[in-house]
Amino acid sequence: MIHDASFRARAEIDLAALRANVRALRARAPRAALMAVVKSDAYGHGMVPCAKAALAAGAQWLGTATPEEALALRAAGIGGRVLCWLWTPGGPWREAVEADLDVSVSGMWALREVTRAAAEAGRTARVQLKADTGLGRNGCQPADWAELVAAARAAEEAGTVRITGLWSHLACADDPGHPSVAAQLSLFRELVAYAEREGAAPEVRHIANSPAALTLPESHFDLVRTGVAVYGISPSPELGAPADFGLRPVMTLRASVALVKRVPAGHGVSYGHHYVTGGETVLGLVPMGYADGIPRHASGRGPVLVGGEWRRVAGRVAMDQFVVDLGPGGEPVEEGAEAVLFGSGDRGEPTAQDWADAADTIAYEIVTRIGARVPRVHLHEHEHEHGHGHDGGHGYGHDGGHGHGHDGVGGNDAMGAGIGAGMGLGAGTDEGVRVGTGAVTAPGG
Repeated sequence: MIHDASFRARAEIDLAALRANVRALRARAPRAALMAVVKSDAYGHGMVPCAKAALAAGAQWLGTATPEEALALRAAGIGGRVLCWLWTPGGPWREAVEADLDVSVSGMWALREVTRAAAEAGRTARVQLKADTGLGRNGCQPADWAELVAAARAAEEAGTVRITGLWSHLACADDPGHPSVAAQLSLFRELVAYAEREGAAPEVRHIANSPAALTLPESHFDLVRTGVAVYGISPSPELGAPADFGLRPVMTLRASVALVKRVPAGHGVSYGHHYVTGGETVLGLVPMGYADGIPRHASGRGPVLVGGEWRRVAGRVAMDQFVVDLGPGGEPVEEGAEAVLFGSGDRGEPTAQDWADAADTIAYEIVTRIGARVPRVHLHEHEHEHGHGHDGGHGYGHDGGHGHGHDGVGGNDAMGAGIGAGMGLGAGTDEGVRVGTGAVTAPGG
């Protein structure tokens, strides 16, 4: 693509790469359905176009954190199964029920609110019970699981809810061999077994996030929830690079150089003069700053491809701009030249992981924090692909069905030993090619 200098900055989103990533992830978990997580504006990539692309590539579910995100998908005309999981008291439960969303319930207060909303709406709410198997964030504590299951089953018998899923979240799946992974999987199996013995018949049981989907087949159960991997980013460099998993980064962040000027030796650059030129040199001004999501922590370290060479941020990243030192021979770089902050890396540009390393953070944060005044340009938006199930099916189970006998959990008749007095569940969990013109959308569009 020819650089368009009229853009101050732009984030190009390669939807063909996203679709290829979804297909690669489905191949990694062939017996499970796939949820594409599109929370936080699809990790900064644009929720609605990315959701449509993921579904076109075969994702059977979408996932959001907040109900407002899920309702925005419905407002955009996106149907199908959507799970939203981050609720607070007084949330839009009735709207969620009426929009046919799956809602996560982690405690009795949430079950009471969704049950009341379902009764008011005259509809059956789709509820997924979440257990805290060791992450220590959202989810029902094992000691309270029996009470929550009993209440949910009573509501199910009354016709106000349908228990569509049982789920949890892994704490250390990006750390291969961490003892908490096996402990959480074991506890999850126990909790599922208990709920199913009590009469729950969930369509899906799920605990796998992106790293688990890529590396832990024993965690796949009926559904894998893939977030950052959908966008072509490895969950952890220790697990491997994106290409090791057949993934390609989806976002390329570009800017147009705003000013080029020659300065003498000893010239201070940006606030605090933390960078002073060692000799006569040429400086280039890149019109992006921390208001656009460029991390200030990457001051002096963030890499940028300008004029065919990697440069480093010279001095501090400011709110709207930063400077790169183009060297004494920098005149070939002119105003309007392209500066590539990150992309797939296969054209010599830095990657989001390179920026994460420079800012001492994770690549998730680098792409998600790109701000609202950076337009998203969605490429390959109109490629038509079909199919939403495995082997031609459309279900959320295996091969188009709803099976429950995989990954050592089994059906109701194959459940493991009883959970025991007081649930007995506390032990062992503390261990912790871009072509086309593209469509420009504002973030969130």
